[in-house]
Formats: sequence, C-alpha cells, structure tokens
Amino acid sequence: MQLKIWRFLDGNRAHEKQSAALVCGLGKSFAGQVQSFDIPAELSASRIFLGWAQQLDQLPKPDFLIGTGRKSRMPMLAARRRYGGRAVSINRPQLPFGWFDFAIVPEHDRPPPLENIILSQGALTEPLPDIGPQAGKGLILLGGPSKHYSWDLQAIRAQIEPLIRQPLDWQISNSRRTPGGTLEALSEGNACFIDWRSCPPGWIQEQMATTEQIWVSEDSVSMLFESLQSRARVGVIRVPGRDKSNKVRAAVQRLIDQGVVSEHLEEVLAQPPRQPLDQYLLCARALLRRCGLLAN
Repeated sequence: MQLKIWRFLDGNRAHEKQSAALVCGLGKSFAGQVQSFDIPAELSASRIFLGWAQQLDQLPKPDFLIGTGRKSRMPMLAARRRYGGRAVSINRPQLPFGWFDFAIVPEHDRPPPLENIILSQGALTEPLPDIGPQAGKGLILLGGPSKHYSWDLQAIRAQIEPLIRQPLDWQISNSRRTPGGTLEALSEGNACFIDWRSCPPGWIQEQMATTEQIWVSEDSVSMLFESLQSRARVGVIRVPGRDKSNKVRAAVQRLIDQGVVSEHLEEVLAQPPRQPLDQYLLCARALLRRCGLLAN
C-alpha cells in the first residue's frame, strides 16, 4: 500500500522544517511505502483552482496535503478541492479550523477542543543524527529579542558565566535575532564562539546530537524543542518577557514543571537519562490512527 503526500512550501525554512518532520514521522509510522512531493511556494491558489497548474496533474492523487505557514494554506485548500485528499495544517491556521481535515497545533497556542485538532508539545522537529552524546561537550544557543521577549545582556552573561566554568568544551552560538556585540561581550570566558553565518547546514543538529549539555535562551522555543530531540541534559537561560501574557514562556514553564528542563545548573546536572521527545512521531501516528491507517 502506498501513501501519497503533497507538501506545500511557503519559502520559510522554519515552517518547512516542521512539515518535513511530519512527513518523516509518517514515513516511519506507515506500514507501506510513502511518496512525498514538494509543491513550490510560487504555485498560487488561483492557478490551482482554475486548473492552470498542469504540473500537479502529473502527480499521483494525494492522500494528505500538508502545509505550514500562512502562504501554504490557500494553495493547499485549492488543491484539495481539485484533487482530493485530507488537508493538514501544522500550527494555528489563521483560518477556520473547520476548513481543514486536521490541524496539528502546539498546546501553548491553546486551540479550541475540536475533533480535528491534534495537540503537539512545541514545534515539530526532525530527528537528530543518530550519533549519541559525547562526554565533555557543552553547547549554548542564544536567540534574541522578539514580540514576546526583550533582551538583557548583563543578566544573560550572569547566567552563562557559571555554566562555562564547568570543565567542558563549550561552544556558544548566536542566531539571526541575536543583537550585535553579544558574542564579543561573552568572549572573556573559556568557550569557542561560533557565529551563525559561519555554520554549515546541519551544524547545530550535529552539535545537539553529540553534546552532553545544552543551554538555550528561552526566547528560542524552536531551538529548545529541537534540543529535546537529543539525549543531552537541557537547561534554559532566562530572558525578560515583554508582558505577563506570554504563551512561549508558558510552554517553557511547563517543561520546567515537568522536570524536562531547568534554569538551575544543579538540577540540569541531576537530570536522569531520557529519550528524544519525538513529537513528530507521536503526531504522525495520531494522524494515521484517526484516519484508520495505523496498523496495530
């Protein structure tokens, strides 16, 4: 038996990583063969609806149409109307939930309790390289200001200093949102500083897979959940929030309450061994189960 998937791209790498994670989960969970086809972002809903997207006529009819991000929604719905299949939105679709067969939504977005909603714990992330952690390696990942968080470099530095005093080979990396001068302000410590512009594709994933200890600034919730795909001990570097109603902080706090991560070094060092979070697998299996496609 074959499962045909059309994955609608929107040009946003973060979004496309989430849909790729779900496709990976379906491939690992479905008993038969899985074929996946990427639909480019420039293929508009109007072209599909009017039958001007002849390249889609050449593809096998889809069982699932999957999209993440605003620009993928309408092309996906237009394709379902013309070619059939089940439309699956990843993340809150900003359209009525009833327009989609299923929506996979992070629980911190607090979606309504509808039958077609599958809750995920954080963003879907693909599995990391199957390498395993190496003793003696530490990794610190920094984000930056966002609509939910501001940035306090002195407070962040005060949290990082006791971390890098541990006898580990530390690497500290920034991101697109990290304010200029952040790495320079931390450069007095015993660590290797890696600017995100110099990182080759897959570098962070490889480091996460081989690192004994990972610390992530809490504004970077996607990197935090990606680090939970590893077997490393994971800690959170606190960042000041912009307001009291902060859904990202609520998601981080739940992980802390569950003992999965911690903001305190002694608690991180005491974390027991754990398995990867594997939300991409759990959500894929839930989707197949609801469609009667998961073999018992």
